[in-house]
Amino acid sequence: MATLLYRLGRTAYRRWPFFLVGWLLVIAAVGGVAATKSQPFSDAFTIPGLESVEAAETIPELMDGEQSPMEAASIEVVVAAPKGATLTEAKYADGVAELASALGKLDNVPDQIPVIWTAAQAKELAPAMAEAMSTPEAAVTPAQAEQMLLAQIEAQPSLSEDGRIGLLSTQFDVETIADVTPAMQQEVIDTVEQVADETGLQVEVRGAGMQTQGAINATAELVGIGVALVVLALTFGAFMAAGLPIVTALIGVALGSVGITALTAFTDLPSSTPMLGMMIGLAVGIDYTLFILARYRSELEHTDDRQEAVGIAVGTAGSAVVFAGLTVIIALAGLTVIGIPFMGWMGIGAAITVAVAVLVALTFLPALLGVLKSKAFGGTFRRYRPAREEDGRIVNNGVRWARLVGKRPVAVVVLVVVALGALALPFTSLKLGMPGDNTAPVESSRYQAVKLIEEGFGPGRLDPMMLIVDARKSDGDAASKQAAYAKVVDWVGSLDGVARVVAQPGTDKGAIILVEPETAPDDDATQTLLDNIRAGEPELENELGVDLAVTGTQPVMADISEKLNSALVPYLALVIGLAFILLMLVFRSLLVPLTATLGFLLSVLATLGATVAVFQEGAFGLFPPQPIVSFIPIFLIGIVFGLAMDYQVFLVTRMREAHVHGMTTREAVVDGFRNSARVVTAAAIIMAAVFSGFILMDDVIIKSLGFALAVAVLIDAFVVRMALIPALMYLMGEKAWYLPKWLDRILPNVDVEGEGLQRLRHSAGDGGDDLDADERELVSV
Repeated sequence: MATLLYRLGRTAYRRWPFFLVGWLLVIAAVGGVAATKSQPFSDAFTIPGLESVEAAETIPELMDGEQSPMEAASIEVVVAAPKGATLTEAKYADGVAELASALGKLDNVPDQIPVIWTAAQAKELAPAMAEAMSTPEAAVTPAQAEQMLLAQIEAQPSLSEDGRIGLLSTQFDVETIADVTPAMQQEVIDTVEQVADETGLQVEVRGAGMQTQGAINATAELVGIGVALVVLALTFGAFMAAGLPIVTALIGVALGSVGITALTAFTDLPSSTPMLGMMIGLAVGIDYTLFILARYRSELEHTDDRQEAVGIAVGTAGSAVVFAGLTVIIALAGLTVIGIPFMGWMGIGAAITVAVAVLVALTFLPALLGVLKSKAFGGTFRRYRPAREEDGRIVNNGVRWARLVGKRPVAVVVLVVVALGALALPFTSLKLGMPGDNTAPVESSRYQAVKLIEEGFGPGRLDPMMLIVDARKSDGDAASKQAAYAKVVDWVGSLDGVARVVAQPGTDKGAIILVEPETAPDDDATQTLLDNIRAGEPELENELGVDLAVTGTQPVMADISEKLNSALVPYLALVIGLAFILLMLVFRSLLVPLTATLGFLLSVLATLGATVAVFQEGAFGLFPPQPIVSFIPIFLIGIVFGLAMDYQVFLVTRMREAHVHGMTTREAVVDGFRNSARVVTAAAIIMAAVFSGFILMDDVIIKSLGFALAVAVLIDAFVVRMALIPALMYLMGEKAWYLPKWLDRILPNVDVEGEGLQRLRHSAGDGGDDLDADERELVSV
């Protein structure tokens, strides 16, 4: 592989116009597909085959084609009068009427939004409702309509007992939630804010139709890019070189993001996919370019032929980049095999950006170097004159650190294991949940609406369960079916933890029964209620001859969490197994991949513990306590494994390269740190900064994932790879490179160290006319 990449690097440097034009054509082609064929992203976190999902899919069939409540782009407007006042007072009642009228005038909202809170309002609206419900076969009288409205008010009141908080419910007039645009949502927000200012009411809005698709926050990008630019400038001591990784990473992220958008033409993608792809693509894009560029600068010490230096850099560091990228891609693409479509597509989207980042580093960077030539390290502002040993080798902080670890390797191993184990302790109290209005930013209208509903109606009103009664297989007549529905209502209403039961009118095919718990959706007691309902279903089904199933937001999310937990072990086995084989190819060893994997497990457990402490337990008061998003742990495991292997590959390949060229393992560890520690440190700081920037995002998934990944990078790079791994290498000695002969014979030789390359070495006085004074100073190290 090294030889192949060597030729690729030389060709890209020499024929840079061809490669740059090629990349522009690719961007234009993918951008054309994205502009003309792309579809909206989806916010649906569902999994086919789950009982709750299948139950929701039967609702239109049972209710004669009516849209399932779970598919409706619902809008729930929460109105509150000032403290001490009520919404039934004339002043505020007029304000509510004005609000309903203003919302009804919006293009994408039904014209009539009835306000039905009191008996007087029910009597006023009864004639219009009777007319709407009447058919040629069956007329509905105003009196009958009034009784229906009164029953609705009693069963599911939309005005709090103290009269201060009320609910107005409607929905966007669209086929699916995905058809809701940010402009439509903004119209609703502007309308309620205007009415609130004019009437003195507090008006907040929530609902599936108001779930904002994750918009990209430019500040999140700028924070990471700014830190990266500073670190790169300090690493290279030259402004031009500092900018190259940023430029190439942005090119890769742009193409990856456009590619993800184009992919929506062929499948539904979760709305968090672009941000996830940008987060990972930006981080690895900068790092991969940094490693090749640093190796290029190092090669300029030995030759004044820039084309040759680029070829060797791409052949050696580029090989490490390829295998590092493959570990990340394997971890991300592996999400497709766990049977959870939305996670699989998020993984594919992120894997696309990583693959693009690798290709950009291997081809676009050499082409840029071909354009810049001697100006690649222009703008030098710092001279680097490190100390040297008697044999001329550099003595830097990496060497000093490696030798310090080598003095007490056992103590380092014990200290790292104990420290990371302590950090992992909060993970034992992990509580999973899914994003919703209650996990929205505290200052958002969605979150404030949740708080008002809890205050006025109790936490169970946020997301009632739906008990679906399917009577299509029943042989009974209409009367017996209605009696069966009533018995189900009585049964579920008798269960502990049920605050209210609302039976919607049933048909000959079935009925929907709303079950409002006494507790919030993420409360353990709500899960207990769900378990009790499902435990009692079989007996009632046999007695009544109907099929029962529970659906709704909470049951769906509970089923998703259970599915994710069951998928974790197979996913780990797949990813770790494939990556172990890949690392065995790279290092030609059994113990090095094993220690790399064990180090990863420590990293991910410590990261999960820190995430639970900060997000779930509210440590340091940085974020309001909330459950960890259900798929964060499995996603974090995949991403952290890939990124952890990045640093393992970059650091240990230099150790193996030194060992292959005759050094002992102890000397090779020191030499690996001499050549790679500085660059790995810079890469880790950059990656952590990029991930930290995404903590500023409103999307709770991206916020928590950004925090977790930043912590994971810092722990893995500076604690595991910089301390634990060298300590273990010292303890293993020459056994670290042990590989059975039979296995050595069947494994292909990928030559990551570049043994097949002939390095051109010239003395400082031979040639060198191609280097300017600043560049000579830079490469003299």
